[in-house]
Amino acid sequence: MSRIFAGFAGLMMVLPAALNAAYPVYPSYQTNQNNAMPVGAVPVMNNGMVQYLPSSNSRVVSAPNNVSQYNQYRSVAAAQPTRITGALPYVGSSQTSAGRSYYQPADYDRLADSGLYVGLSVAYTASLMGGMSADYTGEQNSFFVPGAFEEADFHSDTIIPLQVSVGAAINNDFRIDFSYLRYSGLAYPTMVRTADGAGGLIEASVDGGAITSNTTMLNVYYNIDSYTGYLAGGSLRPYIGAGVGIALNTVADYVVYDNTFYSEMDPIGAGAGDLTGISDIYAYHNGGTTEQLAFMLEGGLTTELDGGIKLDFFVRYANLGKVKTSGSIIVSQTEWLGDGAGGEYEAPYDSVFHYTNWYESGRLGMVDIGARMRLQF
Repeated sequence: MSRIFAGFAGLMMVLPAALNAAYPVYPSYQTNQNNAMPVGAVPVMNNGMVQYLPSSNSRVVSAPNNVSQYNQYRSVAAAQPTRITGALPYVGSSQTSAGRSYYQPADYDRLADSGLYVGLSVAYTASLMGGMSADYTGEQNSFFVPGAFEEADFHSDTIIPLQVSVGAAINNDFRIDFSYLRYSGLAYPTMVRTADGAGGLIEASVDGGAITSNTTMLNVYYNIDSYTGYLAGGSLRPYIGAGVGIALNTVADYVVYDNTFYSEMDPIGAGAGDLTGISDIYAYHNGGTTEQLAFMLEGGLTTELDGGIKLDFFVRYANLGKVKTSGSIIVSQTEWLGDGAGGEYEAPYDSVFHYTNWYESGRLGMVDIGARMRLQF
């Protein structure tokens, strides 16, 4: 009987130590209440043993020394779980950049630029700047030539510039493309102030002079959401861009018509065949094509459509350089001759004069509002 009692006493002494060894998950259980353990700790493996490390939202409570305190401790821990559910936390490529916004990966990747793309844009020219001016001010008697003029603003119908581009994303912030941009719908002004033969200017009408520009550019775009954040609840991504290239600017032939009658001599007293007047002056200006350095600046917002299609809404300023004539002016005019009896009559021929190196030119600048559709591959 004494052996049984001694064995039972020994078992009671060894059992707590064995139980402590069987529960290494709670190291504080093996200590007194002066030790502390965080509630909401994160379990980790260490040499085959599970240990709990404090998490960012854990708090410290006294560790239990007996089963009753352990059950109380377990209920407190269960009441404040650390498991995160729902939306993922915001992430970003530069967590140290002041003012940078962070986005859920699903939102961030949805508008990200990646791979090759082709694009087509249609715009409306909201503002047309510049005009035609004479480059022959240094010529002798430059504005005495019928049909010559000093300056005039461009005339325009509705201008719808079209652009085709092929490009690729360098990374999530930069993309680059090569584009072809065409402007048409511009024209020479319908009225100009031309020379009146006496050192002044008079209104004359213009026919023709359509202006077109075909421009190829290399463009670079940068997404600025790193500084501004996504807009409209994450559906719009802002960007800026710049491009440089070559513009082929063409102005078609045009005619300046002056229907004023200019008196050269009083028919009374004029001899037969003397020039008494000039009327119906047609000045034929030969157009021309010039190569010019062109550049553009653009700002806009990007959103996404289905099927890997992105849509850019943009405002663009384009400077296409100068449009310039060939410098050739052919003037045809009707002459009036005295009949020697105080009257005059229309000459049976037209007088024709040819002037060279008399250029007109103007710089093309415009502000466009438009949309670009990009298909990514």
